[in-house]
This record gives sequence, C-alpha cells and structure tokens, in this order.
Amino acid sequence: MIGDVLFKILNVTHRWVLRMTRGRFGWRLLGMEVVEVTTKGRRSGELRSVMLTSPLQEGDRVVVVASKGGDTRHPAWFLNLQSDPAVLVSRGGREARPMVARVAASEEREAVWPRVVAKYKYYESYQKRAGREIPIVYLEPDQCEGVPSDSQ
Repeated sequence: MIGDVLFKILNVTHRWVLRMTRGRFGWRLLGMEVVEVTTKGRRSGELRSVMLTSPLQEGDRVVVVASKGGDTRHPAWFLNLQSDPAVLVSRGGREARPMVARVAASEEREAVWPRVVAKYKYYESYQKRAGREIPIVYLEPDQCEGVPSDSQ
C-alpha cells in the first residue's frame, strides 16, 4: 500500500535526521514530543521500532494516537501492542525504558480527545476520514519485567 510505504520512508528519514544532527533535531515535530516505541511483532516475534508523535505527556505517562494519518486501518505498531502490550519507549534520545501500553477506555478517550485535538488540530480530520474510532494509547511505566525481547 502507498500509505504504508510513505510511513516507512518518513520513519527512515526521521531516524536519519536524528542521526545526522546527533539528536539535536527531531525529538519535536508539529509542536509535539516525538517518542520511539519498540513493540514485538505479532506475527514475526521480532522487535519493531517506530517514531511517533505524542500530543500529551503526563509525568512518566505518554499518550500516542493510533491515527495512521486517517487511514481506515490501524497502524501495525498498534496491532503489535494489542498482541503484546510490553513496549520499550525512548524519549528525547534517552535510553529506552520498559512501559506497558493501554488503550484508553471509551470514557477516558472521550475526556482526553479534546486535549489531543487542541494540541494538533489535524487529528479531528483524521478521525472523520478514518471511518473507525482512532484509539488513544497510554504508555505507562512498567512495574514488572514485561520487556520485549527477541528471546521471548
């Protein structure tokens, strides 16, 4: 799919900018913090990493939006974390830390959605175009050992 290829190209380009600037540029995009999220592939079992914007952060908790630019399909990273919610999250180029992904319940989503849209207005048009409810995902510090690894 064209959209999938475009998102892969954008992720590669983003990583290149981070590498070439030694992390001085690329940890903020469109007025939002950028985080690197590593999930375990639901079919391959391999670690998969993606750069995502985060419209909201609440202390150690990070909010990401599974919008895929308004695509009718959920992004692969979202499907992966549904299969295994143990993720690694790097913020600002710091060492990745284990976190647990949790999809916001309906009431939570309803309460936080206006704050998300206030941070980045295009999420509203993505929601209209998607034909699905775009999930809000909370990435929260892992209090256990659920760190994704190749050996699991």
